[in-house]
Amino acid sequence: MTSQPTLNKTGNDPGGPGEPGAEGSGLQAGLKNRHLSMIAIGGVIGAGLFVGSSSGIATAGPGILLSYALVGTLVVLVMRMLGEMSAANPTSGSFSAHADRALGPWAGFSIGWLYWFFWVVVLAVEATAGAVILEGWIPAVPQWGWALIVMLVLTATNLVSVGSYGEFEFWFAGIKVVAIAAFIVIGGLAVFGVLPGVDSEQAGLSNLTAHGGFLPNGAGAILTGVLLVVFSFMGSEIATLAAGESENPQQAVTKATNSIIWRVAVFYLGSIAVVVCLLPWDSKSITKDGSYVAALDSLGIAHAGQIMNFIVLTSVLSCLNSGLYTASRMAFSLGRRGDAPKAFARTTSNGVPRTAILASVAFGFVAVFFNYKFPDSVFLFLVNSSGAVALFVWLVICFSQLRMRKIIKAEAPEKLVVKMWLYPYLTWATAALIVFILGYMLTDTEHDGRQTILLSLLVAAVVLVIAVVRQKVGGGRSAADAPQAQDGERSEVSAG
Repeated sequence: MTSQPTLNKTGNDPGGPGEPGAEGSGLQAGLKNRHLSMIAIGGVIGAGLFVGSSSGIATAGPGILLSYALVGTLVVLVMRMLGEMSAANPTSGSFSAHADRALGPWAGFSIGWLYWFFWVVVLAVEATAGAVILEGWIPAVPQWGWALIVMLVLTATNLVSVGSYGEFEFWFAGIKVVAIAAFIVIGGLAVFGVLPGVDSEQAGLSNLTAHGGFLPNGAGAILTGVLLVVFSFMGSEIATLAAGESENPQQAVTKATNSIIWRVAVFYLGSIAVVVCLLPWDSKSITKDGSYVAALDSLGIAHAGQIMNFIVLTSVLSCLNSGLYTASRMAFSLGRRGDAPKAFARTTSNGVPRTAILASVAFGFVAVFFNYKFPDSVFLFLVNSSGAVALFVWLVICFSQLRMRKIIKAEAPEKLVVKMWLYPYLTWATAALIVFILGYMLTDTEHDGRQTILLSLLVAAVVLVIAVVRQKVGGGRSAADAPQAQDGERSEVSAG
């Protein structure tokens, strides 16, 4: 593999300091180690964990733990593959840039734009969710007003510098981490009867088997549970994108990859286990109030709903902040490789891809508008058509790693500081599991799985056709250009 360019740490921009189109500034190493650590920890904790877990528990009962364990294992394996490639070649394009090199420009183009599409739709979903909570606290401001305020504030944050993004995310993610850790500790004490004032007959390990058994709705409910929880894990890969703007990308990627196992085990499996032990899985309060609110209520904690609303709000803001960052960096990477307008690859003297950020947030604003004007038609289409992108990304990571391992070993074996376990057998097994989940979604009509996968496949097919046509008619890069394009993607090339 050819040598990687060095990240600029100062804005010595030959095109003129502060000019948005100035060549030479590029992405800068503005993220500190504590930022990367918290992004890695918090990135795997989405608002979906707090909001969406109740439907999974209602569907699979205590067996939802197996659903979370199955998806968690999948995420760990995919992150290991991504960590192998990203540690060898840290880049703001992450898996899109790796697919570009390993599979061809068509793959990098397709998965990059699909991933961008996913996150700009998420911006609208999360902005609306945050607006609902804020309107409940301060009804004088309409819901659309809160959505606008939230989007504007976080856009401004991302436009200042990557350091300001990192600082906001450090505190947002920190609140999530502290909240879940406290929940697990307090709930765990209650489950074992150590916490005073808790109904010992209701809380306990017996809830795992007492109400119809561990799998009250049969073993098939585990797979249905997988479909309900798989999308709450999206975001674990953000650390590999952000690592490209840290002072030691390789170390950051390695640390994030190695810590994914305990992060999934503690924050997902640990907190869900506490919920299903505190309350019977079929308790009406779980579906009525939400799993975590119901669990807090069972502990006799006053204002449990408002406490959880605050935690969900921080998760929403965290997801918005990271979503805008991630979408803009993917757009930047696509611009660097010639797969998006060149303006997307231009940065300010602070190393901020201003045009990429503004383009991403503009689509986010359009999606918010659709959510308020056409929630059951246009916006529903956007949400469903981006729903399976997470699985597409993971599948592309698998196939990219199969090829990239050979490339890295041939060109720079010393860069294999993170290695996928049992290569290539475990990689193929992971890919097979992802394909199986995608296939199982086609049979799911009760939870809109079939609609989601069909619409997502439709959008993916359109993007793929565009990618192939661009390459055929000469508008895109040739396969031979892919390595050079990826190599130059991490920073702007200094102009003479």
